[in-house]
Amino acid sequence: MAKTIYKIVPASLWQNAREAGIFKGAVIDLSDGYIHFSTASQARETAVRHFAGQDDLLLVAVDGDALGEKLVFEPSRGGDLFPHLYAALPLSAVLWEKPLPRGADGAHQFPEMPL
Repeated sequence: MAKTIYKIVPASLWQNAREAGIFKGAVIDLSDGYIHFSTASQARETAVRHFAGQDDLLLVAVDGDALGEKLVFEPSRGGDLFPHLYAALPLSAVLWEKPLPRGADGAHQFPEMPL
């Protein structure tokens, strides 16, 4: 499975996580009981489906290996396996965070991400 996984998150919510030292998840994550992540090949479609038209987002890269057995790849959209974390995200597992701006066409502009 993917070593690096990605989370799209509103900048204000991520700032709260930085201050707390841990990310417990967005509203949907708290409701579902796990933190939703995407692989590099899934992140763009996730942005289109769940974050269209939203500004002030960050793309957060996470070392999946650092999360241990609490990270589970489960079938979701079209049977594709998505990474789900059944725990809070320790910020020590974060590799980087980058702005996810929208271009002139309204689509989010992703940085380079290894597949």
